[in-house]
Amino acid sequence: MATEILMPALSPTMEEGTLAKWLVKEGDTVSSGDIMAEIETDKATMEFEAVDEGTIGKILIEEGTEGVKVNTPIAVLLEEGEDASDIDTAKSESASAPVPADKEQSSETAPAESKAHPEPQADVTPDWPEGTKLKQQTVREALRDGMAEEMRRDETVFIMGEEVAEYQGAYKITQGMLDEFGSKRVIDTPITEHGFAGIGVGAAFGGLKPIVEFMTWNFGMQAIDQIINSAAKTLYMSGGQMGAPMVFRGPNGAAARVGAQHSQDYAAWYMQVPGLKVAMPYSASDYKGLMKTAIRDPNPVIFLENEILYGRSFDVPDLDDYTVPFGKARIWREGEDVTIVSFGIGMTYALEAADKLAEDGIKAEVIDLRTLRPMDTGAIIRSVQKTNRLVTVEEGWPQGSVGNYISSVIMQEAFDYLDAPVINCTGKDVPMPYAANLEKHALVTTKEVIEAVHKVTYR
Repeated sequence: MATEILMPALSPTMEEGTLAKWLVKEGDTVSSGDIMAEIETDKATMEFEAVDEGTIGKILIEEGTEGVKVNTPIAVLLEEGEDASDIDTAKSESASAPVPADKEQSSETAPAESKAHPEPQADVTPDWPEGTKLKQQTVREALRDGMAEEMRRDETVFIMGEEVAEYQGAYKITQGMLDEFGSKRVIDTPITEHGFAGIGVGAAFGGLKPIVEFMTWNFGMQAIDQIINSAAKTLYMSGGQMGAPMVFRGPNGAAARVGAQHSQDYAAWYMQVPGLKVAMPYSASDYKGLMKTAIRDPNPVIFLENEILYGRSFDVPDLDDYTVPFGKARIWREGEDVTIVSFGIGMTYALEAADKLAEDGIKAEVIDLRTLRPMDTGAIIRSVQKTNRLVTVEEGWPQGSVGNYISSVIMQEAFDYLDAPVINCTGKDVPMPYAANLEKHALVTTKEVIEAVHKVTYR
């Protein structure tokens, strides 16, 4: 029986297109996979393939026709032995044939059920008032100022960890704090993460607000039982009677040639744990503002820093009490062609890629999550509704990555807006090599982000 060839939906959001060019003519024989036409949308020109074998019996829509609605018949395909006289018969039969009473309607014949997506909620207010005086600070300085301001504000706040006092911090984050606050509030500990993390949890149970520094989060694995089973779960397990208002902080992820055991990115690990909040800032202002918010939060907070970022300078608002709320992403760059989402040092690659893509005429919107739990998925969805494409960037491993979670959210909440698959740019699926040349290959790169964007934009 003659079959109508319908105008295809070449993307989930496509409603109409231009039938730019026919690559077959009436009487031509086609097989499955043969290119029959070129169809233009507002985003791209794509080829349309045959899905069945047969002969082109009649072309219903001339090439060059604009505004052809999806599912409009554009041609008729004849089976072997049929001729043009079968076309009208097929059309009348298909139009009048009812669904048998004893057979349920299939997804092909049943009327489509319309479902509205909930409008994503996103806080787009600026982080500081317009006209606020700004000053340049390194991440190291901003982080120290955030902790010191909270220690002046609240006597129950103290910091403990290896070399935080006499040596003023392995990375000089606590420089000057021992002199100001004394040895009861800036406390050197032995090299025993499980021990001093446990002391910190107990102090939090007792009403204090400890900041527990790990020299790196890799060493924090010694204390993971205290962090997850004691700090994160006690508020729930005690029925709300006691919790752990505290901050666990330190450098996370790769530095430079420190080997596999000192280079892991724990963002996805801790992001999974109910009872924890997780921050991983990029800029100095966010290090300061999020640290102050973390110290005030009644829940245990995982604060993931980066050794390479400590010495970088950014604008920081010169305000008496500057804080950044958890769960609010920051849009560093607006764009309309693709959304790039990252956090922490991954923002370096995202912003560099956006600058180079702009030279090719691709306008990328760059979103810094800042906190991973809670995560501002509303900001991502709103952006994807505009750009229809998404690339995520992080240094962690690919399996079970933060980008994997973001992809699942977009699939559930914004699938109809996607014009291309989501691509997750991550570190490679290997332990971090020590050799400098191999370490470079193991990390995500700006080039890889650019290539991912070209894939999803078809440019």
